[in-house]
Formats: sequence, structure tokens, C-alpha cells
Amino acid sequence: YTISDAAIVGQTLTAQEVAGVNDTASLIFIFLQFAFGVSAGFCVVTSCNVGAHNPAGVRRSLTTQIVLSAALTVILTVLALLLLDPMLAWINVAKDSGAVYTAAFTYCAIIFAGIGAQLFYNFICSFLRSMGDSVTPLAFLLFSTVLNVGLDLLFIIVFRWGVAGAAIATVIAQALSAVLVLVVLTRTQGSYRIVWKGMRMDKGILRNMFWIGIPSALQLAITSFSNVFVQSYVNRFASSCMAGWAAYQKIDAFAILPMTTLSVSATTFVGQNVGAGNWDRAKQGIRTAMAMATVITLIILVPLMIFAGPLCSLFNQETEVIGYGVYFIRLISPFYLLANFNQIYAGALRGAGDAKMPMFIMLGSFVVFRQIYLYLTYRWFGTLLPVALGYPVGWVMCSVVLFFYYRSGKWMKRSFVVQ
Repeated sequence: YTISDAAIVGQTLTAQEVAGVNDTASLIFIFLQFAFGVSAGFCVVTSCNVGAHNPAGVRRSLTTQIVLSAALTVILTVLALLLLDPMLAWINVAKDSGAVYTAAFTYCAIIFAGIGAQLFYNFICSFLRSMGDSVTPLAFLLFSTVLNVGLDLLFIIVFRWGVAGAAIATVIAQALSAVLVLVVLTRTQGSYRIVWKGMRMDKGILRNMFWIGIPSALQLAITSFSNVFVQSYVNRFASSCMAGWAAYQKIDAFAILPMTTLSVSATTFVGQNVGAGNWDRAKQGIRTAMAMATVITLIILVPLMIFAGPLCSLFNQETEVIGYGVYFIRLISPFYLLANFNQIYAGALRGAGDAKMPMFIMLGSFVVFRQIYLYLTYRWFGTLLPVALGYPVGWVMCSVVLFFYYRSGKWMKRSFVVQ
């Protein structure tokens, strides 16, 4: 959604409006990552009960998940709107920034006002994936993404609503996705059919969901918050550098999809096999996911390195901006091969019910270590290279520590089958 918004805005609106939309991506990502972490808790509990062939536990997990998702959606929406101005200040987009601030505030305010649709959609889709159904969420997502692009063109080019049009198009498309998923779950005849009457939360399931979900949510949200500070260091350089970094981040969002989606798959696969008591098959699945992520990443890296320039030009036509974007892509993307380790292992450990240790390791690597590194290297050198390496050094640290923790076998200790 946000990439199509940025691409269409980049080709049709002013440089200030483009900067405003690009700057808000990291802020929106904080709340989406928190929701993604919470949904990981839902996914693990449901997956364990699926693997244990416990339909009663699956149904109780679904009802608990829907009620909790609705409550969290309201809380996160209100929190996002209240923190909008302070968060814009964190990334050096102050009120005196003129058109950039106006564009950023307008786009972000509309997205946050309707972010509940995307949050709720992600919560419910995590349930479907934990059942082994990733096709239904994909079908609805493809439909709504195409709709989003069409509405972008209509609202921006025809109606001339500018940045507001891009945000409204995204909210409408996301809301439709959420509604369609709920319709499917209400009409299905399977064990995961939604029965709205008498819906309530189960205390035992709720406790298990929080056991996994809260550490995962905190880790992902705080890591995303830390990424905002990486952007703040980049924003200390020229505006063309900032725009080049924004273009790199949009491309990065696609390039890392294999490792992130296989991480989610590993969570579900391990959770189902742990529920069935099959630890050997769970470990075999982890090895397979790692091999798949490595091969796919290698395949992606070749065209990414070769066509870095044309890819960056999708978001900005200025030669200097494209140059910075190419620099970031070719410097950082080879480290994706190492980032695979921390993503796959973290997802697998969550699936096994161990969410706290990945949280501590990732926060230590992505937040504490990375922030100390950025502060010291910028103070000592004040150049772009060490700042651009802020992401890779965190990935390397995290992957090494997670690898040795995984090899220790201390994560093989519990499952969340509901009795």
C-alpha cells in the first residue's frame, strides 16, 4: 500500500509532498510491527492446537483473538493519533518544515485514523495462516492492493486531492480487506467459523497469547522505533540523501519479504509440530526455511544490484537522489544473507513458545548496540558510510547470538495446547 502511494505521489506531486509521504513510513511501521508481534502470539496458540487436533481449542482461540483484536485496534488507533506530532518531531519533521510537515501530518493523520482496518485485517489473517491457509489472505490482499492503486490514480490525478487522496485510497482498500475476511470467516462451515453470539475471551488462551504476543510485539515495535532514529541520522545529511534513503527503504521492503514471510511460516510450522509433539520435524522445518530464504535472497540480490538505478527512479527522477539510492542498495543488500538467520530463528523460537529470549537478543542488537554504534561513529567520523552500515551491524550481531542460542537447544520447552 505505502509503496504504491509513494510511487504514484512521487510521479505526480511536488517534492515536498513526496518527502512528507516518505518520512511517515517508519512511523506507521511502528504500529504495524506491534500488531504483527501480538498476532504472533495468536498464531502460536492456534497452531499448537491445530497440530494437537484440538478443534475446541481452535474455536476458543478464534473467539478470544477477535475480541482482543478489536480492543487492541481501538487502543492503537487512539495512541497513534495522540502521538502523531511528537513522532514527526522525532524524525526531524517539525511544524516549521512548511509543506513537508503539512504533507506528512495530513497523510499520517488519515492513515492512523483508519489504521484499525489494517490492524484488524492482520490479526484475523494471522489466524487463517495458523490454520495453514495463506491463500485466502493473499487473494484478498491482491484484490485490495489493485483497488488501492486504482483509487490512488482516481483521487490524486482526477480529483486532485493530493496527499490526502493517497491516504484515503489506502484506508478504503484496507477496510474492504478486513470486511471481506470477516465475511469469509462468518460463512465458512469449518471449525474456525465465527459465531458472533456469545463471543467472549478465554482466560487461559488469553494468558498464553500474551505470553508470546507481548514480548514479540514489544521487540518489533521498539526495533521499528529504533529505526526511526537511524532515519534521523540520515536526515542530518543533504535532502537528496534523505530522498535516496527513502527510495532504498521502499525497495528494501520488497527485498526482505522472503525472509520475513518464511519467518512467519516457520512460526506456524514449528507451532503445529510442537503441538503434535514432533520436535524433530519442527527442527527439519527450520532448516528447510533457512535454506529457502538463503536461495531466494541470492536470486533476488542479482537483479537488485544490477537494476538498482531503474528501481530507485520509480520513486524519484532526480539524478543525485537515484545515486544515493543506488549507493544504499549496493552497500546494504548483500547483508540480507546474514539477516536471514535472525529472522528465521526468531520466528521458529516464537513458534516453540520461546518469545522472551528472541526479544532480549533482538532489542540488544537492534536497539542498544545499534544506537551506541550510530552515536559513536557519527560523533567520531560524521560521514555517511558508518551511518548506512547501522542496519547491517545490528543484523550481524543478532544473527550470531541467535544462532548460538538456537544451537543450545534451550528453546525446546513448552507448547500451548488448550485442555
